Amino acid sequence: MATGVEVVPLALGQVTPRRGPFAGKRAPIHAFLIRDPGGPFLVDIGAGSGHDGIDTLYEQDRIALTDALAATGCAPAGIAAVINTHLHFDHCGENRLFAGGPIYVQAAEYKAAAAYAYTVPEWFQFPRAIYEQLTGEAEIASGVSVLQTPGHTPGHQSVLVETEGGLAIIAGHAAYTAAEYADREPAPGGDWDDAAYERSLALLRALAPGRVYFSHDAVIWER
Repeated sequence: MATGVEVVPLALGQVTPRRGPFAGKRAPIHAFLIRDPGGPFLVDIGAGSGHDGIDTLYEQDRIALTDALAATGCAPAGIAAVINTHLHFDHCGENRLFAGGPIYVQAAEYKAAAAYAYTVPEWFQFPRAIYEQLTGEAEIASGVSVLQTPGHTPGHQSVLVETEGGLAIIAGHAAYTAAEYADREPAPGGDWDDAAYERSLALLRALAPGRVYFSHDAVIWER
C-alpha cells in the first residue's frame, strides 16, 4: 500500500451521439487525477471543443478540464505527466494543454490513432507533443503502472494505482460500467475486438482490486 496516493475522478460533462447504434444515449466523461508523491498525474483528458465534425456527430455538454482541475486546487502546469487509456476524441481532446510534457500511451494505440477518422488529428498531434510509447505493462512512478487491456481499441491500457486502501484500477474503457464489471449486465458491444475485450476484462477482475473507476460511468465499483 502506498501512503498519500489517491485517485480523484474529474467529471467533464457528457456526450450524446446523434446517430448510430448509441444515438440519443448520454455518456458521461471522466478524467482522473492521481495524487502521488511523484505526480500528480492525469489519466485521460476528455473531449476538446470547436471541432465541426464532433459537434455534428455529438451533442456535447462539456466541462473544461481546466475548470475541473481548478476545483481540486491543480492546474495543467502542475501536472507531471498524462496517461491516455486510448486516443479516441473524448479521451485525448485536451492533450495539447500538456505540450512539452510526457504523455504515456501504448505503441499499438499510437499507431492506430493515425488511421483516418480514428480520432481528431489536431487533438492527437500538435506542436511539442511528446508521446512516450509503451509496449505492455510499464511502471510510470512508484505505485502507478499501466497494463495493456486491448479490446475497445488495439492499444487500450488501464492504470493500476497502489493506494492506502489497496489496489485501485482506472479501467478506462476496458469496461463501460460498474455493473458490467461486476458481471450484472452485458457489454453493449461495438468494440474493435470483442474477444480481446472479454480477455482484458477477465484480467482486470483477476487482479482483485479494492476499487475500479470507469471513463463513462460515475459509479465506482468497490469490493
